[in-house]
Amino acid sequence: MLHGRGVLSGHPTVAAPRMLGARLVSDSPEGPVALRITEVEAYGGQGEDPGSHAFRGQTPRNATMFGPPGHLYVYFTYGMHWCANVVTGPDDSASAVLLRAGEVIEGIDIARERRVTARSDRDLARGPARLSVALGLTGDVDGLDLLDPASPVRLELARQPLPVHAVTLRTGVSGPGGATPWRYVADHPTVSPYRAATPRNRRDAR
Repeated sequence: MLHGRGVLSGHPTVAAPRMLGARLVSDSPEGPVALRITEVEAYGGQGEDPGSHAFRGQTPRNATMFGPPGHLYVYFTYGMHWCANVVTGPDDSASAVLLRAGEVIEGIDIARERRVTARSDRDLARGPARLSVALGLTGDVDGLDLLDPASPVRLELARQPLPVHAVTLRTGVSGPGGATPWRYVADHPTVSPYRAATPRNRRDAR
């Protein structure tokens, strides 16, 4: 496994496909849950990417994005869901990669208990909100260093990433940011279906 920050310190479109096949582990009192990442989306920094939370600058919500690469950025969306991202790029660049889906490879019974509505094991972490629920991730872990071996949430990059099966537009992103083909998926049944953006009353990138 590779644990250095070098892979994550580049542009998110370089770091994102490199995360396919990475192992993400989350410890909890119930035990660890680990998954293999199969779908990601890249988001650029301030002034670069209209689809990114960081586009208009730093706020209390997105402050973690402006930190060093390899940290966990967790945000709350639609008033009900937590979504997990890996901060990428140099310090202050404010780019990140959204973790959209993965295959649970350890602690599957714990993930099943957390995701009681899942129709099958492939659906346990199939989508960014489901992934966070399966791993037990909330805003309490925002800012953790994923590359610290002692961290309760850890990212372990695979020596051989899963091949990129497809590159598509980002799911559900509207406006100028919706035209960016920065979604990277592996050829795996846990990948979530692509959905175009739908109109909504309030703005909430991603």
